[in-house]
Amino acid sequence: MNKVFKALSDPTRRRVLQLLRQRPMTAGELAGHFTVSKPTMSAHFAVLREAGLVSADKQGKTITYHLNMSVLEEALMGFAQVFGVEIKLDTGDSFVAAGGTTTKDV
Repeated sequence: MNKVFKALSDPTRRRVLQLLRQRPMTAGELAGHFTVSKPTMSAHFAVLREAGLVSADKQGKTITYHLNMSVLEEALMGFAQVFGVEIKLDTGDSFVAAGGTTTKDV
């Protein structure tokens, strides 16, 4: 779980995850959204892969990244349990706390 929260601590990596939520993207497509160097983006991708938040498929020289939402969900639920908050997934695209508060409300 520490690797996941380390990965989430950086705004660039959080933005990469937001972009991947829309659809899988190549490293070049993702890098085009940022004004940092390619080596810096590669380092961000490595942190996200190490945390299990993204997976990478390589076809020749092209790397396509995919979001692993289940890893993020598990980390958020585990973090909430540390504080005694029960979180479950509802049928939509949000988390529901035991008291009925969704992440969209927070």
